Amino acid sequence: MNGIPFNKVILTGSEIDYVMQAITNGHISGDGPFTKKCEGMLQDILGVRRALLTTSCTHALEMAALLLDLQPGDEIIAPSFTFVTTVNAFVLHGATPVFADIRPDTLNIDENGLAALITPRTRAIIPVHYAGVGCEMDAILGIAGEAGVAVVEDNAHGLFGKYRGKNLGTFGCMATQSFHETKNVTCGEGGALLLNDPRYVERAEIIREKGTDRSRFFRGLVDKYTWVDLGSSYVPSDILAAFLCAQLEARECVQVRRQRIWERYHEGLSDWAQDRGVRLPIVPDHCQQAYHMFYMLMPSLEQRQGLIAHLKALGITSVFHYMPLHLSDMGRRYGCEEGACPVTENVSDRLLRLPFFNGLTEEDQMRVIEEIKGFAHPG
Repeated sequence: MNGIPFNKVILTGSEIDYVMQAITNGHISGDGPFTKKCEGMLQDILGVRRALLTTSCTHALEMAALLLDLQPGDEIIAPSFTFVTTVNAFVLHGATPVFADIRPDTLNIDENGLAALITPRTRAIIPVHYAGVGCEMDAILGIAGEAGVAVVEDNAHGLFGKYRGKNLGTFGCMATQSFHETKNVTCGEGGALLLNDPRYVERAEIIREKGTDRSRFFRGLVDKYTWVDLGSSYVPSDILAAFLCAQLEARECVQVRRQRIWERYHEGLSDWAQDRGVRLPIVPDHCQQAYHMFYMLMPSLEQRQGLIAHLKALGITSVFHYMPLHLSDMGRRYGCEEGACPVTENVSDRLLRLPFFNGLTEEDQMRVIEEIKGFAHPG
């Protein structure tokens, strides 16, 4: 019997053709025809002022940190329950992280605790739309606006998701996307910086082009380009953009497929979960999720680990997710202690992610569901 991986990249149709076109075009470095096409699609789909492809979501976050002109001693507020680069990108540029706990329902940053974390040194709040379900952006924007701090959305999970009918990634002054191979649409490694505030556009282009005004030169605004600001090489190859272009063009088909996979898990596991004290994802009515993943909250760490081992023995790969950043070695350097984010600590021990990828067949998915139902644990 074939194994079932946690993730597997599936071609949507035109990827190989587009990659060959990029090679034939003779422009395989950054900002070629496919890069521009992807950026245009993102701008049109989401309604953002400017989209800039980057080599990763991490680099898009680093660009955001540079655009905010962070200085040593400045603080950013982010959930402890997130991938390390949500915080590390800002710490790398001088910021001190302040960790927020998450809501017990959506596992998004708890907006009710934000005001107490804001100090005169706070420069930004970084909400993460976990599993592609929108954070409570009305409240977050209100708190940030009153305090005069920026909001930068980490939308790595949330492409095509919405909050109260508005696209995720369009609420903050900036947002970041990921096109890592585990995301809904991918180019293996890649990302994007979304700019909603026009004040950041020109400088973002400079930062992305190694600190030069190269983009202005190509638009004919200057007769030569030179070093004018901080920056780095954040532009991806047009070969990657070609691959991504094909995936973006197939986005509607991808999303329909992923919605069905998510719904099949939910339908197949709801009764079992209720009987076993297992919690399935919660999606508020005012959120249109991105169908990025399907997870379960097991009753205990022991049961979570037991189910992972049970499935592994059957050739099915399931995984846990984030470890609390405030309890990491780096988090403790900033004075964080156990108990500071109790919901994060509890959820991190119990969360289990199931195989979820565009090519997951109904047959394989039903096998996953049936094997989960067959799991017996004394706890």
